[in-house]
Amino acid sequence: MNAAERQAHWENVYATKAEAEVSWFEDDPALSLELIARAGAGPRAAIIDIGGGASRLADRLILQGYEDLTVLDLSAAALAAAKARIGEKAGQVHWLVADVTTWAPSRLYDVWHDHFLTDPTDRAAYVARLRRALRPGGCAIIGSFAPDGPERCSGLPVARYDSESLGKALGPGFVLVDARRHDHRTPWGATQRFQFSAFRFGGESALTGT
Repeated sequence: MNAAERQAHWENVYATKAEAEVSWFEDDPALSLELIARAGAGPRAAIIDIGGGASRLADRLILQGYEDLTVLDLSAAALAAAKARIGEKAGQVHWLVADVTTWAPSRLYDVWHDHFLTDPTDRAAYVARLRRALRPGGCAIIGSFAPDGPERCSGLPVARYDSESLGKALGPGFVLVDARRHDHRTPWGATQRFQFSAFRFGGESALTGT
């Protein structure tokens, strides 16, 4: 699936399904919030939520007083839904409609939060953007499907990881600092097994050239 097909797929998902009709809907992203806090991210930390879609993570971070938030997603419809839900405070968030595998980061972030790497063929492009956008000393928090998790998401095949295999996929410079198994309950009561992994980035940033 090329970038245009991928974008069309996710636009269709968010245009035809309500927020609570997708399997990944989570009213309270408590684990993500905990891992962000454990990463040492204060209110002024620059946080980006990759593939954030209509996720409620931005809502919760705003309520906790975070001031520098960015949400990136392929789907303009998903971001529009999030902005409409948040209301007037949506102006406190930077909203980016982009494909993370082709996106050109223009700044550095202290925390990179993502839900999962879905396509192993895009892995190199994804990791290149991660290395470019994450500040040395920053934290990458990635919630992937666990090895015994679903094999497909929204009709698409996915890549499944544990913390060790995800660390190998990210490559040198990322040190595992936290790992959690997470059983996610879908809106219709099914259980999906996720692996949340937090990595401290100690490598060089391509953005700064340092």
